Amino acid sequence: MDRTTRRVFIGALAVLIALGVVLTVLGGGGSSPGRPDAPTVDGVVLKVDSTGLASVSGFTLRSDDGRTLLFTLAGLRNGTVFPPGHLAEHQATSSRIRVSYADAGTGTLDALWIEDAPAR
Repeated sequence: MDRTTRRVFIGALAVLIALGVVLTVLGGGGSSPGRPDAPTVDGVVLKVDSTGLASVSGFTLRSDDGRTLLFTLAGLRNGTVFPPGHLAEHQATSSRIRVSYADAGTGTLDALWIEDAPAR
């Protein structure tokens, strides 16, 4: 390899490494984009409050530690990735979900982010 080719190769390699570092830093180290920094709970969907797949207003979750929690969907941020209508499938199959939520102190929690819960 001649001197010019080596310089081009080293320069391209340096650019790729720098790009990788920048993307890792901006990407948040692998967390889902938009996921709120909020408390989470894992559990099974007991009831879905809806008048159809396209109009889900909330749901009831039995948490892994046995609590029964009521959630609204007014602040849901990932409804296109996890459509609220998909909650009915989780209810039917008893597949666990993970919910990031906000507590307004009214007895009902606001689900901000819903995803499949990791396997236990």
